Amino acid sequence: MTTKDEFNAEEWSRVLLGPFVAGLTLVAAERGGTLRESVEMAKVYAEEKQDPAAPELIRELVADRPSVDAERFAPEGGERATPEDVRARGHEILRDALGVLEGKADPAEIEAYKRFCLEIAERVAERTKSGGVLGVGGKQVSDAEQAALDELGATLGIAPETGAGTA
Repeated sequence: MTTKDEFNAEEWSRVLLGPFVAGLTLVAAERGGTLRESVEMAKVYAEEKQDPAAPELIRELVADRPSVDAERFAPEGGERATPEDVRARGHEILRDALGVLEGKADPAEIEAYKRFCLEIAERVAERTKSGGVLGVGGKQVSDAEQAALDELGATLGIAPETGAGTA
């Protein structure tokens, strides 16, 4: 059982940031709905906090709050980060977090971490419909969101469960 105490402050910061960034990459995939998507991310954290079956590593992760600096996603030269910057840098951050975990956590905990990251992203993608008129029709998960989920799944090494169906 891996706990927060087994990481130094820098390592824990990197692990802590991963799930948040997974959700953020989906927020950046499609315009609109940012507030609702952010609320959904918070709900996933709260639900996981209440899950007695969650591994200790995940319980400690959701009990803490990541510190996110917007400049982390900005390109060199101080320009403002674009959604593409957020997605690209987000995948780097996730790979880095997984690298930290590889040296400290057991395979089951790493798998739980990956699933948690993907769950946040899937819930964000499903939070708002795309297309349609006045909420009628449209897709629960847009093509852009599905592409982002597929890319995230590839980074994490697991397949997303969300399909790009219509509502």
